[in-house]
Amino acid sequence: MKKEFKLTKDGVAELQSELAELKAKLIEVIDAIKTARDQGDLSENAEYHAAKEEQERVDGRISEIEHILANAEVVSRASNNKIGIGNSVTLKGGRKEVTYHIVDSVEADPLEAKISDESPIGKALIGKKLGDKVEIELPAGKTTYEVVSIA
Repeated sequence: MKKEFKLTKDGVAELQSELAELKAKLIEVIDAIKTARDQGDLSENAEYHAAKEEQERVDGRISEIEHILANAEVVSRASNNKIGIGNSVTLKGGRKEVTYHIVDSVEADPLEAKISDESPIGKALIGKKLGDKVEIELPAGKTTYEVVSIA
């Protein structure tokens, strides 16, 4: 059976850490529900309703992470010859250099330069080699970069 997600070792570790934190938080939320329930009338008990909403949110995220981990294939860094999931890629456009880490959409975090292989930039980079020119459509317009390193 083909796995649904392709995660790096770091991505799996991050999800496992988040899962552990959420399970600990769930215990706190259940205690908060119990405390709020002991206060009496639940129809007007804001703490109870807030805690129940938090329980649903935490339960949902736990289920989501467990699903991802159960259906994930851990990928090691792709080769340094062609860009793939797990590679860090440095691009040069004019005087500007940018480095991206190519990951599955589950791990993507643009603020940390982790871009999905399914994003426009990721799609443009997958399969490229050192020295290749890549035209990437950005909000400011099309920009051409050269692949200067693949790690």
